[in-house]
Amino acid sequence: MKKCALYARVSTRKEKGKQDPEVQLRLLREFAASQGWELTEEFVDRESGTKADRPAFIRMMQSASRHEFDILLFWSLDRFSREGILPTLTTLKRLTDYKVKYRSFEEAYIDTTNEWGDLIAAFAAKLAELEHKRIKARIAAGLAKAKADGTVLGRPRVIVDRTSVWKLKDSGKSIREIAVEMEYSHGTVQRALEARRKVAA
Repeated sequence: MKKCALYARVSTRKEKGKQDPEVQLRLLREFAASQGWELTEEFVDRESGTKADRPAFIRMMQSASRHEFDILLFWSLDRFSREGILPTLTTLKRLTDYKVKYRSFEEAYIDTTNEWGDLIAAFAAKLAELEHKRIKARIAAGLAKAKADGTVLGRPRVIVDRTSVWKLKDSGKSIREIAVEMEYSHGTVQRALEARRKVAA
Protein backbone atom coordinates (compact mmCIF):
# COMPACT_ATOMS: atom_id res chain seq x y z
CA MET A 1 0.00 0.00 0.00
CA LYS A 2 1.33 3.42 -0.99
CA LYS A 3 1.93 5.86 1.85
CA CYS A 4 0.24 9.21 1.32
CA ALA A 5 0.72 12.58 3.04
CA LEU A 6 -1.61 15.58 2.79
CA TYR A 7 -0.51 19.18 2.56
CA ALA A 8 -2.95 22.03 3.21
CA ARG A 9 -2.39 25.75 3.50
CA VAL A 10 -5.19 27.76 5.02
CA SER A 11 -5.68 31.40 5.87
CA THR A 12 -6.83 32.67 9.26
CA ARG A 13 -8.84 35.28 7.35
CA LYS A 14 -12.20 34.46 5.80
CA GLU A 15 -11.58 34.13 2.08
CA LYS A 16 -14.57 34.58 -0.18
CA GLY A 17 -15.36 31.42 -2.11
CA LYS A 18 -12.94 29.26 -0.15
CA GLN A 19 -14.19 26.13 1.56
CA ASP A 20 -13.65 25.48 5.23
CA PRO A 21 -10.21 23.81 5.60
CA GLU A 22 -11.73 20.82 7.39
CA VAL A 23 -14.03 20.27 4.42
CA GLN A 24 -11.02 20.25 2.13
CA LEU A 25 -9.07 17.90 4.40
CA ARG A 26 -12.03 15.53 4.70
CA LEU A 27 -12.34 15.33 0.91
CA LEU A 28 -8.60 14.75 0.57
CA ARG A 29 -8.76 11.94 3.14
CA GLU A 30 -11.69 10.36 1.31
CA PHE A 31 -9.89 10.62 -2.02
CA ALA A 32 -6.72 9.01 -0.60
CA ALA A 33 -8.82 6.15 0.81
CA SER A 34 -10.58 5.68 -2.57
CA GLN A 35 -7.16 5.24 -4.20
CA GLY A 36 -6.12 2.64 -1.65
CA TRP A 37 -3.41 4.91 -0.23
CA GLU A 38 -2.43 4.70 3.42
CA LEU A 39 -2.68 8.16 5.00
CA THR A 40 0.43 8.65 7.15
CA GLU A 41 0.57 12.37 7.96
CA GLU A 42 -1.19 15.68 7.44
CA PHE A 43 0.86 18.87 7.10
CA VAL A 44 -1.21 22.01 7.63
CA ASP A 45 0.07 25.60 7.53
CA ARG A 46 -1.96 28.54 8.76
CA GLU A 47 -1.16 32.07 7.61
CA SER A 48 -2.43 35.47 8.63
CA GLY A 49 -2.92 36.69 5.08
CA THR A 50 -0.21 39.33 5.50
CA LYS A 51 2.84 37.09 5.76
CA ALA A 52 3.06 33.41 4.97
CA ASP A 53 4.25 31.16 7.74
CA ARG A 54 4.97 27.69 6.41
CA PRO A 55 6.73 25.51 9.01
CA ALA A 56 4.56 22.54 8.01
CA PHE A 57 5.66 22.93 4.39
CA ILE A 58 9.31 22.79 5.49
CA ARG A 59 8.64 19.68 7.58
CA MET A 60 6.80 18.12 4.67
CA MET A 61 9.73 18.63 2.29
CA GLN A 62 12.15 17.26 4.88
CA SER A 63 9.92 14.21 5.30
CA ALA A 64 9.76 13.83 1.52
CA SER A 65 13.56 13.97 1.29
CA ARG A 66 13.69 11.02 3.71
CA HIS A 67 11.01 9.25 1.61
CA GLU A 68 8.70 8.84 4.59
CA PHE A 69 5.74 8.85 2.20
CA ASP A 70 5.26 7.90 -1.45
CA ILE A 71 2.58 10.36 -2.56
CA LEU A 72 1.78 13.97 -1.67
CA LEU A 73 -1.85 14.98 -2.11
CA PHE A 74 -2.86 18.65 -2.02
CA TRP A 75 -6.05 20.56 -2.82
CA SER A 76 -4.76 22.75 -5.68
CA LEU A 77 -1.62 24.52 -6.83
CA ASP A 78 -2.76 27.84 -5.39
CA ARG A 79 -3.14 26.13 -2.00
CA PHE A 80 0.20 24.36 -2.43
CA SER A 81 2.15 27.52 -3.22
CA ARG A 82 1.65 31.19 -4.07
CA GLU A 83 5.34 31.94 -4.50
CA GLY A 84 5.28 32.17 -8.27
CA ILE A 85 5.81 29.74 -11.11
CA LEU A 86 9.54 29.11 -10.65
CA PRO A 87 9.49 28.24 -6.91
CA THR A 88 6.39 26.08 -7.44
CA LEU A 89 7.87 24.15 -10.35
CA THR A 90 11.20 23.84 -8.53
CA THR A 91 9.42 22.34 -5.52
CA LEU A 92 7.57 19.85 -7.72
CA LYS A 93 10.90 18.89 -9.30
CA ARG A 94 12.39 18.36 -5.82
CA LEU A 95 9.53 15.99 -4.98
CA THR A 96 10.27 14.05 -8.16
CA ASP A 97 13.98 13.93 -7.27
CA TYR A 98 12.97 12.51 -3.88
CA LYS A 99 11.00 9.79 -5.73
CA VAL A 100 7.75 11.17 -4.29
CA LYS A 101 4.66 11.30 -6.53
CA TYR A 102 2.20 14.17 -6.25
CA ARG A 103 -1.45 14.80 -7.07
CA SER A 104 -3.65 17.90 -7.07
CA PHE A 105 -7.23 17.14 -6.03
CA GLU A 106 -8.85 19.92 -8.08
CA GLU A 107 -6.45 19.78 -11.06
CA ALA A 108 -6.55 16.12 -12.07
CA TYR A 109 -4.02 16.74 -14.84
CA ILE A 110 -1.37 17.54 -12.20
CA ASP A 111 -0.84 13.93 -11.28
CA THR A 112 2.39 11.92 -11.40
CA THR A 113 0.82 8.79 -9.90
CA ASN A 114 -0.49 7.51 -13.24
CA GLU A 115 1.16 6.21 -16.41
CA TRP A 116 1.66 9.74 -17.71
CA GLY A 117 3.31 10.86 -14.50
CA ASP A 118 6.89 10.78 -15.76
CA LEU A 119 5.96 13.04 -18.67
CA ILE A 120 4.26 15.52 -16.34
CA ALA A 121 7.25 15.54 -13.97
CA ALA A 122 9.66 16.04 -16.89
CA PHE A 123 7.48 18.86 -18.25
CA ALA A 124 7.42 20.60 -14.85
CA ALA A 125 11.20 20.28 -14.56
CA LYS A 126 11.70 21.71 -18.08
CA LEU A 127 9.37 24.63 -17.34
CA ALA A 128 11.33 25.35 -14.16
CA GLU A 129 14.59 25.35 -16.13
CA LEU A 130 13.18 27.67 -18.82
CA GLU A 131 11.70 30.04 -16.23
CA HIS A 132 15.03 30.18 -14.40
CA LYS A 133 16.83 31.07 -17.64
CA ARG A 134 14.20 33.70 -18.46
CA ILE A 135 14.62 35.39 -15.08
CA LYS A 136 18.43 35.37 -15.41
CA ALA A 137 18.17 36.91 -18.89
CA ARG A 138 15.81 39.61 -17.62
CA ILE A 139 18.15 40.47 -14.74
CA ALA A 140 21.15 40.60 -17.09
CA ALA A 141 19.26 42.87 -19.49
CA GLY A 142 18.27 45.17 -16.63
CA LEU A 143 21.86 45.41 -15.37
CA ALA A 144 23.15 46.12 -18.87
CA LYS A 145 20.60 48.92 -19.32
CA ALA A 146 21.44 50.42 -15.93
CA LYS A 147 25.14 50.36 -16.78
CA ALA A 148 24.48 51.95 -20.18
CA ASP A 149 22.46 54.68 -18.45
CA GLY A 150 25.43 55.43 -16.21
CA THR A 151 23.97 53.91 -13.05
CA VAL A 152 26.65 52.81 -10.59
CA LEU A 153 25.94 49.22 -9.63
CA GLY A 154 26.67 47.58 -6.33
CA ARG A 155 26.91 49.01 -2.84
CA PRO A 156 27.99 52.64 -2.49
CA ARG A 157 31.62 52.87 -1.45
CA VAL A 158 32.08 53.62 2.24
CA ILE A 159 34.69 56.31 2.97
CA VAL A 160 36.39 55.26 6.20
CA ASP A 161 37.98 57.75 8.54
CA ARG A 162 40.78 55.46 9.66
CA THR A 163 42.44 58.09 11.85
CA SER A 164 39.30 58.47 13.95
CA VAL A 165 38.93 54.71 14.20
CA TRP A 166 42.51 54.38 15.40
CA LYS A 167 42.09 57.17 17.98
CA LEU A 168 38.93 55.58 19.38
CA LYS A 169 40.70 52.24 19.63
CA ASP A 170 43.64 53.88 21.43
CA SER A 171 41.18 55.45 23.87
CA GLY A 172 40.12 51.97 24.92
CA LYS A 173 36.91 51.51 22.97
CA SER A 174 35.95 48.09 21.66
CA ILE A 175 35.34 47.32 17.98
CA ARG A 176 31.61 47.18 18.65
CA GLU A 177 31.61 50.55 20.39
CA ILE A 178 33.63 52.10 17.56
CA ALA A 179 31.25 50.63 14.98
CA VAL A 180 28.24 52.13 16.77
CA GLU A 181 29.86 55.56 17.25
CA MET A 182 31.19 55.82 13.70
CA GLU A 183 28.15 54.10 12.14
CA TYR A 184 30.39 51.55 10.42
CA SER A 185 29.95 47.83 10.19
CA HIS A 186 31.93 45.57 12.50
CA GLY A 187 33.96 44.34 9.51
CA THR A 188 34.76 47.88 8.35
CA VAL A 189 36.25 48.72 11.76
CA GLN A 190 38.24 45.49 11.80
CA ARG A 191 39.70 46.22 8.37
CA ALA A 192 40.66 49.75 9.43
CA LEU A 193 42.52 48.39 12.46
CA GLU A 194 44.15 45.68 10.35
CA ALA A 195 45.39 48.37 7.95
CA ARG A 196 47.17 50.12 10.82
CA ARG A 197 48.83 46.88 11.87
CA LYS A 198 50.10 46.40 8.35
CA VAL A 199 51.44 49.95 8.21
CA ALA A 200 53.19 49.47 11.55
CA ALA A 201 54.74 46.21 10.36
